[in-house]
Amino acid sequence: MLALCKTAPTVNGIELREVDVPTPGPGEVLLRVRYAGLCGTDMHIYHWAPRMARRMVLPRVLGHEVCAVVETLGEGVQGIQPGDQVSLESHIYCGNCRQCLLDQKHLCEHTRYPGIDVDGGFAEWLVVPASIVWVNPPGFSPQLSAMMEPFGIAVHACGEGTGVAGQRVLVNGCGPIGLMAVAVARALGAHQVIAADLNPLRLSTAEALGADLCIHPGDQDLVKVVQAATGGEGVDVAIELTGAEAGLFASLAALRRGGDYRLIGAPADPVAIDLTQWLRTGPTIHNIHGRRIWRSWQQAGDLVSGGRVDLSPLVSHVVPLKDGPSAFDLVLQGKAVKPLLAMDV
Repeated sequence: MLALCKTAPTVNGIELREVDVPTPGPGEVLLRVRYAGLCGTDMHIYHWAPRMARRMVLPRVLGHEVCAVVETLGEGVQGIQPGDQVSLESHIYCGNCRQCLLDQKHLCEHTRYPGIDVDGGFAEWLVVPASIVWVNPPGFSPQLSAMMEPFGIAVHACGEGTGVAGQRVLVNGCGPIGLMAVAVARALGAHQVIAADLNPLRLSTAEALGADLCIHPGDQDLVKVVQAATGGEGVDVAIELTGAEAGLFASLAALRRGGDYRLIGAPADPVAIDLTQWLRTGPTIHNIHGRRIWRSWQQAGDLVSGGRVDLSPLVSHVVPLKDGPSAFDLVLQGKAVKPLLAMDV
């Protein structure tokens, strides 16, 4: 079968290869992949970020945002049927550690990931543990099915702490998950949604998804604009996704005293934090790692199936698997919001 792999421990090092179709073992399922989304983690792997280099064994089939159809069940698999259209939770959790037993499977001590620790979904066929398969309802859009994994992160972020209903919300960093957070905040009744990003394409998409105010931090002072838009008080909720030190401090400065700070994208290097300032201003910090399994999935499915969130504006490109490397180029050039690789085109 054709697969898009990371083959070399360098920047890029991405190539198409013919590999064997995998066979499911006990507790596993064989899936025929339809679509797979290219995400920020795949871009980190493209750039061979150190944290990836420490754990990946190459060559590795990439991809973890997947829509697929169940083909074959391994021994002992129940609750899933051949022909089901599914999405995948990307955290392969052990189910036995303290975190798993305390309903924190997204923080499992022994988490493994498709596309990093085991072969992923940038391929025509994929084998995964049945424990990470989410069955979508009949008629669910295949393209949207491929985006439910990142969408769950946005749902998780908007549901933590005080939620978003009736509040002023800043989404700082409008990649796909940030854009999804804009849409979720709007759907869940945020009083005001402010979006910030350096990419005009992302800002226009944020506006289409319901942002009340869009800020380009390269042209505007984010903190001053937010203060002016909130009567000098700041936002109640800041969701930080930029992965940049400057973005982290800007979103903190835009938050009102006692507000909710929800961190999704963290800087690659350690950052010095003034804890005295944190004590004085009293933000509540929520670290958003993945989805709450399976609560975020149920909530995410309800929002999409019920028509309260439309994710289709995020699909900027559908790229055949045979042209898969070009999807990375689209992201690098700032021309793509969410590219999907199509396996059956």
